[in-house]
Amino acid sequence: MMSTLKPKHRPFCFSVKGHVKMLRLALNVTSMTFFIIAQAPEPYIVITGFEVTVIFFFIILYILRLDRLIDFLFWPLLVFGLLTAVCCIADGVLIYRKLLFNPSGPYQKRAIHDKI
Repeated sequence: MMSTLKPKHRPFCFSVKGHVKMLRLALNVTSMTFFIIAQAPEPYIVITGFEVTVIFFFIILYILRLDRLIDFLFWPLLVFGLLTAVCCIADGVLIYRKLLFNPSGPYQKRAIHDKI
């Protein structure tokens, strides 16, 4: 009679995968900080912030072991879907506010005879 041994569970924080993900998070937070200090263009800061948020949520997901508790969901799709929905709502609100304060748009239309 052979007994099968289960492999010992290694916590995410002490695994190589966990160290790599946390190192990646630290690197992205550092680069976002440098972008903010250097006053880089806003898209750089926003994209880096988006990446920091996604990495952070994945680390929380693995620490809480949600990927093993609920195995019928495709987690990356769910996380990216929710985050994308939040970003789209925030973008819509900002566009609405901009149009509310500047209803004519970014360019003022003038007739040719007004320049003379």
